[in-house]
Amino acid sequence: MLRKHFTIPLFIPQLACPFQCVYCNQKNISGQKKSISTTEIVDVMNKHLKTIPSENNIIEVGFFGGNFTGLPIADQENYLKIIQPYLESGVIQGIRLSTRPDYIDEERLSLLKRYHVQTIELGAQSMDDEVLRLSGRGHGADEIVKASKLIKQWGFELGLQMMCGLPADTLEKSLQTARSIVALGADNTRIYPTLVIKDTELENLFLEKKHTPLSLDEAVMWTKELYRVFEEAGVKVLRMGLHPSEGLIGGESLVAGPFHVSFGELVMTALWKESLLPLLRNKDNEIIISVAPEQINNAIGHQASNKKLLQENYKKVLFKTDPLLKNRNYHADHC
Repeated sequence: MLRKHFTIPLFIPQLACPFQCVYCNQKNISGQKKSISTTEIVDVMNKHLKTIPSENNIIEVGFFGGNFTGLPIADQENYLKIIQPYLESGVIQGIRLSTRPDYIDEERLSLLKRYHVQTIELGAQSMDDEVLRLSGRGHGADEIVKASKLIKQWGFELGLQMMCGLPADTLEKSLQTARSIVALGADNTRIYPTLVIKDTELENLFLEKKHTPLSLDEAVMWTKELYRVFEEAGVKVLRMGLHPSEGLIGGESLVAGPFHVSFGELVMTALWKESLLPLLRNKDNEIIISVAPEQINNAIGHQASNKKLLQENYKKVLFKTDPLLKNRNYHADHC
């Protein structure tokens, strides 16, 4: 049986962030206006654990939203100490956290190793120095390289998050960022198309017509190509597109940009569409397409768009699962 992976998210929005990136307002993005207290951590943990079947599943805790390793050592320890009983009892199996590349050093990594942190995700965003400068990151690509190498040397799993569509970004720059993430030995990544969030410097640039966000179609196309780079290298893509918080869904926090509640599904639909296009060369009464069980929804497509495309050539289109197939491999039977 395939083990499912669950992450219990604990948000510490913009804690210890020394710079204000032009795109960032974590309180609007996450929908959480204040940092989580130690008491709230226990409540959130217990609430999530009640809904997650423990048998045959991997459960971890993730500290997201801020610059975790920029917190005072005492605060880092306080947060991590709360999680230790859950680890020791085997209720959860790991801790991951997100932080900045310029807040990684031997002392910080020693602390995280002592408290059994498993995965460190760096907000790399881009490996292009011009894009990083115009985004207000406060560091260059060299800091990302140094931090990544140090994290790997200490035996942590490395996550490198990236954004596409930042100021001065191009598809080729984003692809080069993806290739660099692969070269640095990242175990996993997240791909976030840039959104214009309310109360950010990027909102001002957008209103002054100095920044044009990607359209939804462009963002899907860019992310599709980025996904290919990671897929071919065996780097796991944990997420595509921001989590749909209430502020983004309702529009209160979103000014412009390629937001969609099912963005990742749109990308996978586009990838499958390309795979299935050769089937349009034929016209038969019926076609039966066998795919891997975990790919059935992606193959059919968002709102069944891929199935509808095939129905233009076939009177009947049927998708079924075959556990022997993997990834986007498929088998087609024409009738």
